[in-house]
Amino acid sequence: MTQTLLLLPGDGIGPEVIAAAQRIARHVAPDVAIEEDLVGGAAVDAHGTPLSDETLERARGCDAVLLGAVGGPKWADVDRANRPEAGLLKLRKGLDVYANLRPAYCFEALVDASSLKRDRVEGLDLMIVRELTSGVYFGEPRGIDTDENGVRRGYETSVYTAPEIERVTRVAFEIARGRSGRVCSVEKSNVMESGHFWRQEVTALHEAGGAGVELTHMLADACAMELVRNPKQFDVILASNLFGDMLSDEAAMLTGSIGMLPSASLGAEGVPGLFEPVHGSAPDIAGQGIANPCAAILSLEMALRWSLARPDAADRVMKAVADALKAGARTGDLGGDLSTDEMTDAIIDCL
Repeated sequence: MTQTLLLLPGDGIGPEVIAAAQRIARHVAPDVAIEEDLVGGAAVDAHGTPLSDETLERARGCDAVLLGAVGGPKWADVDRANRPEAGLLKLRKGLDVYANLRPAYCFEALVDASSLKRDRVEGLDLMIVRELTSGVYFGEPRGIDTDENGVRRGYETSVYTAPEIERVTRVAFEIARGRSGRVCSVEKSNVMESGHFWRQEVTALHEAGGAGVELTHMLADACAMELVRNPKQFDVILASNLFGDMLSDEAAMLTGSIGMLPSASLGAEGVPGLFEPVHGSAPDIAGQGIANPCAAILSLEMALRWSLARPDAADRVMKAVADALKAGARTGDLGGDLSTDEMTDAIIDCL
């Protein structure tokens, strides 16, 4: 059966970098059917909602979704429920892609672009597995109101169930078995009940079915410190939605630029994966043709590997990006010396 890749370019530089990824897809997987739809601010403008129900159903029916970036100052005053970012949350929840994979690897050509010393980041290769569809971002009750004393307050609730923790932990264990076999589970069990529960459940699952995996635990603030002190001590970091969000952005900057890295969001077998660069929509350079397409292209690489079962094509893409960077084609910045098309051409030349 023909596989389908749905492109959701989004806003800002999203359409530019997704177009670059599409060019690479045509070279390494020409038989994959490619479709396109709207999300984020573009969908707000066209349909009055950041993600239509029709687009969500279309995403559910494909094999993989490649997303650009959403948001920008144009939609800053839109009602919160209709902000572009709400479309991304609806997409993640609607697909039930509960395990977010955020690799942090440092290309040799970018070692000296890191804010850390060369010996700290050279050869860095770690994976953060972030729970994506629960926790404080989705817990109830939440809101902004006035209490019985007339004091305004804002609040949200961090809630996790045992099955939600178990399924993302299984993903982290399985990934670790294909790497160095080490998982560091991160939470705030010293001050948060949900963090204490997280540690209990991860420990119980390891005792029941963690063969081949070495499990350690670390408080989230200590992990943040250790990531900048000695990042190569980590192999796989398992974290909740909130802490995974923070730690993965920190880890991305160790590599020289957040603009260089991809992500994958995976669900149960048969559910299409959602793949997206970790950078934002960068409205300040949108339309100038200078956005770095590497993160979007590497997100395609993850789609080929994790959802489309084409590891050979994924390997070709990874090697081509590394070779193009090694040849001096681009720095790690979102904007730089080469245009988006020129960088894409350099990668295609290395395929």
